[in-house]
Amino acid sequence: MRKDTVLDGLQKTTYMQDDMEGKIITKEEVDITPHLDHNKKLLNLNDGYSKSRDLKRVASIPTIALSVWAKEYNGSNNWFGLPPEVQNKILKTKLNSNEFQYFKTAEGNI
Repeated sequence: MRKDTVLDGLQKTTYMQDDMEGKIITKEEVDITPHLDHNKKLLNLNDGYSKSRDLKRVASIPTIALSVWAKEYNGSNNWFGLPPEVQNKILKTKLNSNEFQYFKTAEGNI
């Protein structure tokens, strides 16, 4: 089995060739700890509103999490292939749960 690893910032991608089954396996790993640390700082910074109060900062979500959520929904990891109304439904469900509270950058429900 041949193996090749590519490091790109916080993402590590490993490609493995399985000669016996004639397949290529891709494994992606992302260290989201710096991302979560930054979100915690933003959460404690202020209420998330702009000076004019027209805009509110809500969340910062690693793209790998979006891929996982898309795969849970329809079996494909293409988040951007989902219709906007489905994306909004998934975001509301996930971000309003305690499990993903560290993706939020301001208090409140979505």
